[in-house]
Amino acid sequence: MRYDIIFAPEAVGDFKRLRPTERALIREAIEKHLRYEPEKVSKSRIKRLRGINRPQYRLRIGEFRVFYDVIESSVEVLAIVPKSRVSEWLEEFGES
Repeated sequence: MRYDIIFAPEAVGDFKRLRPTERALIREAIEKHLRYEPEKVSKSRIKRLRGINRPQYRLRIGEFRVFYDVIESSVEVLAIVPKSRVSEWLEEFGES
């Protein structure tokens, strides 16, 4: 099944702030991992987050983390966060 990928306004801002090489890397990884199997948990790439309702999942791409929810046949990308800011971002925006 093919999922639609929707970027939240905050994620669009995060994406635009990245350098072009980082943007290309993240665009490619989102397409590869989230377009067809966004809920396929793996040891290193996709993790279902526990203890919070939103975001549901995290995709690891190098030094960046993409937080997203899966809703029916759509993937909503909520944020693209550098690894160093993950805890801070989850405290501020994660919903228990």
